[in-house]
Parts: sequence; structure tokens; C-alpha cells
Amino acid sequence: MSRPAIDPAIASGGAATRDGQPISYSRAPASDLAPWIARFYVTVVDAPSDHAVSCGIFSDTAMVRVQLRGDWTAETAEGRREMGRAALYFGPQTVRMPITVKGSFTSVGLSFRAGACHALGKVKLDAMCDRLAPLEMLGLSSQAWMDLFAEGGTPEAWCCAMEEDMRRLITRCGAAEPDPVAASVEAAAFANPEITVARLAQQCGIEQRKLERLVRRDFGLPPKQVLRRARALDMASHLRGVADHDEAEALALRYYDQSHLIREFTALFGMSPRQFVDLPQPLMTLSLETRQARRLETIARIAPGDIKPWQ
Repeated sequence: MSRPAIDPAIASGGAATRDGQPISYSRAPASDLAPWIARFYVTVVDAPSDHAVSCGIFSDTAMVRVQLRGDWTAETAEGRREMGRAALYFGPQTVRMPITVKGSFTSVGLSFRAGACHALGKVKLDAMCDRLAPLEMLGLSSQAWMDLFAEGGTPEAWCCAMEEDMRRLITRCGAAEPDPVAASVEAAAFANPEITVARLAQQCGIEQRKLERLVRRDFGLPPKQVLRRARALDMASHLRGVADHDEAEALALRYYDQSHLIREFTALFGMSPRQFVDLPQPLMTLSLETRQARRLETIARIAPGDIKPWQ
């Protein structure tokens, strides 16, 4: 595999991969928030004021995203959305969501655990896939979240501010913890996404039909699509150089052959694996890297806070 293309006009305001691709400051939540929150992140990227990054994101979780800098455009299931500074709720993506941002950008936010949005606000994830909405649909205040991030604050201070507001929300709504089946499916998607749905149901100790209902509610997709998406996201992370290189052969063997990989990858990302490597993908790489860091911690390939294999 050749090295992934990078955009020489942009520079990370924080960490970067060995080949210079910007990556986020991200970490797991405090233990009391772990049933509902998957990850906090802070992304700072500097670019010329007239430089436009045309890329995309692909998240398998619902997210809060607060855009503090940059002029953003997102191609959603409901059409094009243009925004500057904004605090928004993003549903999970079923395919790559095209995104364009002009100038330097700062994005801050969090990803939810599967089932958390149902537990917190009865949000129907299948109705929110590939869409975005104001934070108010979760019981959060968009303006209050814009005000959380004091100018000059450190990434860790901003993550702590998000943690405190999420604690208030969970206390206020008396949210129960998500169904433990959702956590079992998350773990399977990270560790063994080629598992069959029948075997997954058996592993979770429930009937397949019940598993399918729970997964659609808590992930927004049927279990087969959840696993297919997870497999593709891991391969995309490898192609962009933000995966554990020691897993490369195992990730490739999840596909029957090269044509199977190309067909499935193109259906989800809108381009072939070769195009995905040859075109700069800074926003996508940021999204993939944060997910992959959580995955490696979840399957215990790295400890929380360890240096990642791509740094």
C-alpha cells in the first residue's frame, strides 16, 4: 500500500501522524459517564483563510459536534446545510457524508455509546441517520454549549467542561444506562465484525429477532449493516494510516477477495480504496483516527492514554 496523500496547505494545531496528517486530542470519558459517552475530542487545524478542504466524515455513532472556527457545508440526507459557528447533534452515518470547510477550523465534541440517545431522550436513531439537528433535541442548549469553550482553553479543559454538562443532563433526565446488549454488539463490531448475526444473537443470549429490534433502535441500522460498516471503517483506517499496522493482514482477510473489498468499500465511501488513498482525506482521517483509538482501547490492544501506533 502506498502512503496516503496529505493536504500540504493545512497544519495540525495539536498532534499528527508520523506522515503529517492532523489528528485530534481525544480521550475516554470519566468512569461515571462511560455507560453513555464513548469519546471526547478536540480538533484544531490551521489553514489559509481561502483554502477549502473538500472531504467527508463517516461516524458509526451519534455525536455532538461544536464547530468553533471555519465555514462548514454538509451534504445530509435532507440536503445541503451551510453553517459557521454552530453546536449540532449528528446522527450516525450509513455512508460517507460529504463535508467542506473553508479556512482554519476547530471542532469540539463527543461521541455517544450505542443506546445512549434512546436512554437520554428517546431519540429514534433510524430517523436521524445521515442527518443533523439542534442540540435541543437531546435536552441540551446550543448556546450554552457554544459558551463552554473559553478562548485560549486547553483541549483537556474543554473535555472537562463537556463532561460536567453531560453529568448535569444525565442527572436531570434520570437516564438509565443503555441496554447491555448494545455494549455487547459494540464490542463485537470492534473485535470481530465478520461474526454472523445468528452467532451474535447467541453470544448475547437473546433471540435473533429481539437482537435485530434492539440493534435497530440503538444503532439505527440492522445488525448486518452495523457489522458491515464496522469492517469497512477498520479497513479505511488502515488505508489512511491510522490503524495498528500489525492488524493489516487480519483486516484484509475479512474480505473474500479484492473485488469484494472494492465493491463493499465503494458502496459505503463513494470511491475505490485506491482513490481513498490517493486523495487527501483530512476530515475523514480525523474521524477515523478518533474511532480507531477507542477501538484499540476497547479490545485492549493499547491502554487508555498510550501512544497510538500511528503517532
